[in-house]
Amino acid sequence: MESNEALNGQGAANLHTDQNESHNNQSMETLLEESSGVELPQAGEVRRGVIASIGPNQILVSIGAKSEGLVSGRELEALSAEERAALAVGQEVPVYVLSPEDNNGNVVLSFKRAQEQMTWENVERMLSEEEVIESKVTGFNKGGLIVAVGGLRGFVPASQIGAARRAAAVGETPEQRWGRMINDPISVRIVEVDRERRRLILSERAAGSESRQSVKERVISELEIGRTYTGRVTSLAEFGAFVNINGADGLVHLSEISWEHIQHPSEALEVGQEVKVKVINVDREKRRIGLSIRQLQEDPWQAKISKFSVGQLVEGVITRLTKFGAFARIEGDLEGLIHISEVSDHRIDHPKEVLKDGDVKTLRIIRIDTDQHRIGLSLRKVDSGAFADKDFKLLMAEEKKAEEASAPPVEEETPAPVESEEAPAPPVEKETSAPPEEPQA
Repeated sequence: MESNEALNGQGAANLHTDQNESHNNQSMETLLEESSGVELPQAGEVRRGVIASIGPNQILVSIGAKSEGLVSGRELEALSAEERAALAVGQEVPVYVLSPEDNNGNVVLSFKRAQEQMTWENVERMLSEEEVIESKVTGFNKGGLIVAVGGLRGFVPASQIGAARRAAAVGETPEQRWGRMINDPISVRIVEVDRERRRLILSERAAGSESRQSVKERVISELEIGRTYTGRVTSLAEFGAFVNINGADGLVHLSEISWEHIQHPSEALEVGQEVKVKVINVDREKRRIGLSIRQLQEDPWQAKISKFSVGQLVEGVITRLTKFGAFARIEGDLEGLIHISEVSDHRIDHPKEVLKDGDVKTLRIIRIDTDQHRIGLSLRKVDSGAFADKDFKLLMAEEKKAEEASAPPVEEETPAPVESEEAPAPPVEKETSAPPEEPQA
């Protein structure tokens, strides 16, 4: 009887344990289902959040994904008294994710950085749309005026200040020239944006033309795709350069400035420079003009690859190994890819099983993509019979060149003097008169 009760008790305990495990598993499955598809906060992104609570030392913001972040410490101290007073529980605000998780597991947020990020995005839009901004002069330096644009400080160089304002700028010191203009209203247009260098260049002169939009519409209607025009660089941005052609600005995207890889347009261009551009796109509805400088230049890659052909054997230096293949330099800065399937006749999981950086290998060119600037190389096809005929012809051509180079130079024979058809007459001998005969006795 006692043993039966013990067994029953043990069965009940096991049943209870199974139920707990089932409940735990169900809870875990539920959590996984709920969390699937949720984008977790990432450092550097701007999110929309809702203020959950405001305390003297921290502000709690709900940013979705069933998570909350903190604005505290220096980020909270960066807010002015007026800015803190304007915040309220339930208010939707933009926040910048400084860290997705600190030592205490909290998401660290910033109001100031979010506003700054959004302002830079806004000025980039203003630049591309050639928007005229109404603002006021907030300061000056020896080179020009400081103007507020959102929460940023923009600089108007003296050369870009309007004629009327420049005429009123008299005096030997910057304070005498510009001091009286502080708080004056001013209309400006953005001509250069460089977020990394925190550089924002403005122009009052560029904002002065009321008919600029109508001029652009006229120019757009007259532009021909594929035609070359001469223009002048008016402004630079991280994504490209604006060039004015016939009174309208078009965009030369960063990728269309040069065949060489550049990080910023300032590496190849400067404001005021005269350049030739090719029209590659015209969007008449959005009034946008796409231009190219590099399409008017000779592609250096084409010249470098001209001496190579598919099937040719080349010597290459292994420069980089990846899980999908190996890169090899075949001449100068010309590189090709040996796909992992072209490394060995037998299956390998990684090129490092056969190759290492710095190896010098004989390779075969199996593909040349002139549009994408790509060269396909093969190690396993070096001794391929499919290329035997081509290898023989190349070998014979190389031997012929070597023979011609080593052959001694042929000496030219000196031509014999040409004789005339009529032989020259022999010299005429003068007759000598005979001595007089003596008289006979």
